[in-house]
Amino acid sequence: MLKIKFKFFLIVILILIILIIDKSAAISHIDEFPLLGKVIFVDAGHGGRDPGVVYGNIYEKDINLEIAKVLEEKLSLKGATVFLTRDSDIDHSSVYDAHKKRGDLYRRIKMIDENYLKIDIYLSIHVNWYKNSYYKGAEVLYYEGNKFNEILASSIQEKFKKNTSTNREITTTNLYMYKYINTPGVLIECGFLSNYQERKLLQDKDYQATLAISITEGVIEYFNNI
Repeated sequence: MLKIKFKFFLIVILILIILIIDKSAAISHIDEFPLLGKVIFVDAGHGGRDPGVVYGNIYEKDINLEIAKVLEEKLSLKGATVFLTRDSDIDHSSVYDAHKKRGDLYRRIKMIDENYLKIDIYLSIHVNWYKNSYYKGAEVLYYEGNKFNEILASSIQEKFKKNTSTNREITTTNLYMYKYINTPGVLIECGFLSNYQERKLLQDKDYQATLAISITEGVIEYFNNI
């Protein structure tokens, strides 16, 4: 009887050890891949016939795509499933569109809001411009129609403040594309092409990585908050 009790006691101890190990592994897995199971659409603004803002031979559309691809990598490394609205220099207008820009935006909206995909958030990547070249800094804009947009915008902006020199605050946008997307998401202006210092930074691979890391950290913070 004592032997049976001892064997039972050993089995219980072994089960407890396995449960503890499994729990630790699960916690470690969550820490390493905090975005596991999340589906994110990254929208590189402009493209193709639409260059966005331009300075000499520097096109916003190219910078947007470069940052979007780095962001795709950073989000994927944290476990997210990432889709791009474009992965090359194209736009989504049709030859039948009377208004090419509106047609391009409409198809981006449709891609993000497709019913057969479970999209958690979208991130629209852009570069800013202002007539006063003094203006600089990354900022996040959101449409007020979705209560989660402001939370996401705040989470990303705080990481921009932490990791870059920006002191800008979140603000609202009423632009066509963002009004008609049902999925939570934000417009991210990564900096001002009109500012000399930031123009150089926006073309720098290391700085693009810093922006992508900041956005990724903000996204993780967002999902933790909600």
